[in-house]
Amino acid sequence: MQRHSIVLIISLGAAWLMGCQNSDAPSVSTSGVEGSGTLRIEANGEDFVRQGLTSKDGWAIRFEHVYVHLADLKAYQTEPPFDPDADSPLEAIHTAALPAITIDLAVGDDNATPRLVGQVDAPAGHYNALSWKMTPAQAGPAIGQALVLMGQATQAGQTLPFTLKVNREFAYTCGEYVGDERKGILQAGQTATLEATFHFDHLFGDGTLPAEDELNRKALGCAPLAALAKGEGLELDWATLQQQLPPQAFQTLETNLTGMGHVGEGHCRSKSSMS
Repeated sequence: MQRHSIVLIISLGAAWLMGCQNSDAPSVSTSGVEGSGTLRIEANGEDFVRQGLTSKDGWAIRFEHVYVHLADLKAYQTEPPFDPDADSPLEAIHTAALPAITIDLAVGDDNATPRLVGQVDAPAGHYNALSWKMTPAQAGPAIGQALVLMGQATQAGQTLPFTLKVNREFAYTCGEYVGDERKGILQAGQTATLEATFHFDHLFGDGTLPAEDELNRKALGCAPLAALAKGEGLELDWATLQQQLPPQAFQTLETNLTGMGHVGEGHCRSKSSMS
């Protein structure tokens, strides 16, 4: 065999091996990505907020307003991927930030889409982590509060208008969005979306699930709050909740609120300034 033929066979073999290796490579890589695009960040209270829910203890809840004040909102490209369930730190390659804002998650009809928090020009790549805080608002409809829930709860012919106010700070540091579609993959000149998700069923439970479901076993429900009603309505701030709820119920409320933040079904590392 001639030398030229041997060289050609070796070259073709190497190319074939490289092709096999590339076919198994991850579909997303941020190394060497250039350019920028538009990164949109949304806040989603899910259908539980827009359409209402039935609590684990049978109260039908409809929300008129769900105000959350979001601060220090940042999206990250991380390497290695951030795991909120581990102890390792978030190591960011690129960071995109938005200013603080108060959002009403309950705006819109039953089929409304998640609320746009804001958008920013950002380096192209895979934004696989998101962090934010809920802090007391300095102005606007939720002034002095990080979270305000307003609506009605109905059971057995009794309807309770309610307002719940929480003025504590919560911080959520989350990994990659988990859902029906992948989010956060930003191509140069294109638009990508990330989502901060709020699971209010973690607070009230879900009456469509069995009572022994883990979600319902851990949720506070509505009955402990309804028991504090005076007259025809219910208006509770954090100090009142701390004073009037039974200690175990108050601890459950703290835990539910601290664990409410997600990215779709993806997990977050969370903490709060409860006192």
